[in-house]
Amino acid sequence: MLSLRLARGAHPLVLLRRLLVVAAAAGVGFLLLCTLGYAVAHPKATGESLVRLVWCAVPLAAVVQFALAVARTDPATRPRDGLDAIGLGPVRLSLLAAASTALSCSVGSGIALLVYLELRGDLGGTPLSGSASHLLDGNASLPWGGTLTLLGLLPALAAGTCALALRPGAGGERRARTAQDTADTAGTAEATQDSADAVAAPVPPVVPAPPPAPKPTYTGLPWGITIITVGLAMEAYVARGPAPAPDALLALPGSDGASPGVIGGWLLASLGLVLAGPGLTHWCGVLLAAGRPGAVRLLAGRILQDAATRIGRPLGVLCAVASASLAAAQLYGAAWEADGSRPFGPLTGLGAGLVMSCVTATAITAALDSRQSRAGTTSALNRLGIPHSLLRGAAVLRTGVLLAVLTPLTWAIAELAALPMTR
Repeated sequence: MLSLRLARGAHPLVLLRRLLVVAAAAGVGFLLLCTLGYAVAHPKATGESLVRLVWCAVPLAAVVQFALAVARTDPATRPRDGLDAIGLGPVRLSLLAAASTALSCSVGSGIALLVYLELRGDLGGTPLSGSASHLLDGNASLPWGGTLTLLGLLPALAAGTCALALRPGAGGERRARTAQDTADTAGTAEATQDSADAVAAPVPPVVPAPPPAPKPTYTGLPWGITIITVGLAMEAYVARGPAPAPDALLALPGSDGASPGVIGGWLLASLGLVLAGPGLTHWCGVLLAAGRPGAVRLLAGRILQDAATRIGRPLGVLCAVASASLAAAQLYGAAWEADGSRPFGPLTGLGAGLVMSCVTATAITAALDSRQSRAGTTSALNRLGIPHSLLRGAAVLRTGVLLAVLTPLTWAIAELAALPMTR
């Protein structure tokens, strides 16, 4: 009930993010139901049904990451003194965030079930009833036990991930954000206090400043570069060997397939991009602030270094997904030019679009969270008379540097990843 009341009074942007989580959960639920329908309609194609289920793990992970980002940036999950007084401490707030996330994902799964049954023709009564019966294997009835199990998978994973990630002591970033909010509030109260009252009133006790957060170390950058190199080398080595047997292929739903070694090399390269994201973001800030920077360049560099942990990992995931999308587009074009075939089916396109949308929304959410965490600093700069054009220029410079560094890297990895599969 408290979660529903907080949702009613939330900012429209917060409500929009929750609706996006519902839509993403509906997409994943629809894919899982399509996989279940195929498995029921083709009981002898156990291997292909298993491959379809395995590929559903990619959009499932993307939606869980997006749900966690939304729960992390939700103002209702941040600790407050008033909530502590009524017994809602950090532990219960993390459980509240997990329950809200589970509720959003459950609503999305229910919508997916209704849409799937309607397109199969199991409900009837509307013009769309049975319009996709052939594609969704409408001739086979669904087992309700398996259906409810698959639809409950996403809410359980998302709620468990939120409960673990938002628990007290789960990370220094959340503690640092709470300490920063407390310091900003104390600074604002001190700045607005009347001088006459300050003389008459007794001197308040000095509150010790919170200990500084430990300086982050970006050890993931060398590991990320190493894993990218190993993944690309594995793809090249496997591609030079003899052609794999048809039974040794790992296919996307509706595609001809690729060898597990090639897919494993691509996954390693993607993992390397994810690990290298925070380090790349940090060093972009270091390069901006190097030498004798001006005010705009110094501010942009310092902000990038401070937000490297918060926005670097989502940017790394976005680069990995974009690299995979570019490689898949090259495979599609090569197959179309060779024999006019379409290597990917409609469900593959739905899953790819869902993953790309989720990781993009996660990166945008992380950027908005980073901006919100700098609200106190921005307010202090405005009080000092810093013009808004300087802040806008720093934001444009940060975006331009990140695009200039990450875009060529993403394109190069996509080209190298697609090369063994297109020749």
